[in-house]
Amino acid sequence: MPFTTYTDLKTSIANYLARTDLTSQIPDFITLAENRLRRELRMRQMLKLVYATTIANESTLSLPIDFLEIRDLHLNNTPITALQYLSPSVFYRNADVTTVGVPSKYTVLANDFQFARIPDSEYNVRMLYYAAPTYLSDSNTSNVFLVNCPDALLYASLGEAEPYIMNDERLQTWAALYQKAVDTINRSDEKQEYAGVPIAMTLVRR
Repeated sequence: MPFTTYTDLKTSIANYLARTDLTSQIPDFITLAENRLRRELRMRQMLKLVYATTIANESTLSLPIDFLEIRDLHLNNTPITALQYLSPSVFYRNADVTTVGVPSKYTVLANDFQFARIPDSEYNVRMLYYAAPTYLSDSNTSNVFLVNCPDALLYASLGEAEPYIMNDERLQTWAALYQKAVDTINRSDEKQEYAGVPIAMTLVRR
């Protein structure tokens, strides 16, 4: 059956499992499936643009609570300035870490952005990041995953039923279908990102 709501999804999972004793576990299967999709799936519908403001002489800025992965980080000044990402190990070998001024680099540590140089005043920061969709529930009956990749969500949910349906030969089929769905979505999103962008050739002189 087609499913467009949380209730529909639970019904479909129950039908696929052909079990009547897992009604109370199915919401857990869905939540676990959403956790898996949060880790493994990146598509443009998950992107979110927000603005925040640094504090003078404070080197950190808290990540959004729904943060999964950064895409772009800019100072929203004139002109807009892209900040360069550095891995934590490279970041702390950079002299700008202890310098106060206009930030030009950043890294992500725990729940914060860490800037170098340390902001010397308030700066408006524009961040584009992959956001975690709100979990499905009886009060939140739809989300990005259910709307844009219901097949991946369904097969991931079925896979999370494994502890209850051990040695079921269908598990391998569902796992393969899940992986196919995720791979297809990620490839499609990558193609759409670069669609219409002219190919440029760079000549390297030796």
